[in-house]
Amino acid sequence: MQELHPELRENIRLLGGQLGQAVRHHLGDEVFSTIENIRRTARDDREKPESERRLKSLLQSLSDDDLVPVTRAFNQFLNLVNIAEQYHSVRQGGDPEQTLEAGREPVASLIRRLKARGIPVPDIVQTIARLDIEFVLTAHPTEVTRRTLIRKYDRTFACLHRRDIGRADPAVQSQTQAELERLVAECWHTDEIRYERPTAVDEAKWGFAVIENSLWEALPAYLRQVDADMQAELGQGLPLDACPVRFASWMGGDRDGNPNVTAEVTRQVLLLARWMAADLFLRDVEALRAELSMHACNGEMRRAVGQTREPYRKLLKRLRDRLRATRQWAEASLSGDQPPGEAVLLDTAELIAPLELCYRSLRDCGMEVIANGPLRDVLFRARAFGLHLVRLDIRQDSERHEDALAEICQVLQLGDYRGWSEEEKQRFLIRELESRRPLIPEDFEPSAEVQEVLDTCRVMAAQPDGALGSYVISMASEPSDVLVVLLLLKACGVKARIPVVPLFETLDDLNHAPAAIQALLDIPWYRAYIGGEQQVMIGYSDSAKDAGAMAAAWAQYQAQENLVRVARDAGVHLTLFHGR
Repeated sequence: MQELHPELRENIRLLGGQLGQAVRHHLGDEVFSTIENIRRTARDDREKPESERRLKSLLQSLSDDDLVPVTRAFNQFLNLVNIAEQYHSVRQGGDPEQTLEAGREPVASLIRRLKARGIPVPDIVQTIARLDIEFVLTAHPTEVTRRTLIRKYDRTFACLHRRDIGRADPAVQSQTQAELERLVAECWHTDEIRYERPTAVDEAKWGFAVIENSLWEALPAYLRQVDADMQAELGQGLPLDACPVRFASWMGGDRDGNPNVTAEVTRQVLLLARWMAADLFLRDVEALRAELSMHACNGEMRRAVGQTREPYRKLLKRLRDRLRATRQWAEASLSGDQPPGEAVLLDTAELIAPLELCYRSLRDCGMEVIANGPLRDVLFRARAFGLHLVRLDIRQDSERHEDALAEICQVLQLGDYRGWSEEEKQRFLIRELESRRPLIPEDFEPSAEVQEVLDTCRVMAAQPDGALGSYVISMASEPSDVLVVLLLLKACGVKARIPVVPLFETLDDLNHAPAAIQALLDIPWYRAYIGGEQQVMIGYSDSAKDAGAMAAAWAQYQAQENLVRVARDAGVHLTLFHGR
């Protein structure tokens, strides 16, 4: 068995010992001794096969009352071991060779390889600046660990770090020892089990907690490293307006994967996202106001704030007040639609503009080192997260859209939409998309299922620019599956050009995908609508169920190759969204 690194072993013993103290204090010496006997016997079993019988005997002798505390103790111990191992991995850093083998090449190394191939520096800079990588927080599987425990584990990780860097300071060692003891006790006395089934809104809140506790700090740290690598290797960093990484979410938008996601749930999740974004940026702006106490500013700043000793603080105070108003409006709107007041921020550009003004003024006045501090981090976040925090994708099954249009056609006495051929459907849909008259009658009384589809479209129509990502169609197979969604969005008042993304999932749909996209791109109205950008989602699970993993992987590969060819021949930029 491989020997543990001494520092890792030390942290495991520290956390394990504190967990043991919490267990002993709570449950007494007898239960603690039982747990310790099981742990020692399990450890010996790895080296002495004869210990297996003793371990089985110990486990079989446990009473029903002992099963839960013993299981909880080992569960918490393994969680704490994971934290120690994760911290050790971060502390040690990565071996460059291992990093390359794992596919995580540092940006600096990548830039050097590109330069060695003779690619001009301006081309490399432009390519990095134009990157648009979107990470999607999917709606399943739901996070099992409760948010309160995740936060405690994060603080435990941070405490190990403070203890490590303060090894030479007895006061730091004493403080971190006491804090770790308290955190481990809090974890032990916190119930791991959810006794109420989480709702779709709870799921979205978990996603927002991931952003708040992890991505909010990780994103600017990563982009700052990219900027430093570009400066070192290329002589210029990321442009101020570059946004190579952004985030989207399916939580609260994926009604195909979760039938409990309704139009009202989507509305609430969008408002909660705006509340969280306003709250996080409010904290950032308050911190910036405390730091940007400088007097010197450029003429643009002086014109914006007038004569004042602290121009940056005055400008940021206005932004702070508007963020407070935005947060209050989002919270009030959760109880019912509320018209936004004049102070409410609706467009991310309104958030970015005063921050960029501060940045330009500081640079113009020779304070570039200050401009590139926390202010640049907030600008990174503003472009990546915006006032909507994440762009919400909507997903629905293609049959639900067909049902909606079939009911509308029936009421209007236009015929049996389901019985039409694909060519007839396309002709009708294009004619209606080009028409200016309303499609849905005012006295239309749809079924509950169709009403839900239309309500979702109306919620989308009420959103400001940037709040929504794509509309993903599950089980898409024909061009009409895309056109019908565009028609329903138009009929419900959606003005923005929402990317409608066919999701090809089954083996047959994957094989047919290139022909379907070719037919879609051959429609002049659709080509004008997409503006040269087409997105397609590749499904993985259903094709694997149809044909097995190997055949499905080959079909996915062929579909992607052929889709790229179709898009290239049509002069359209293709984005592939991998559903795994």
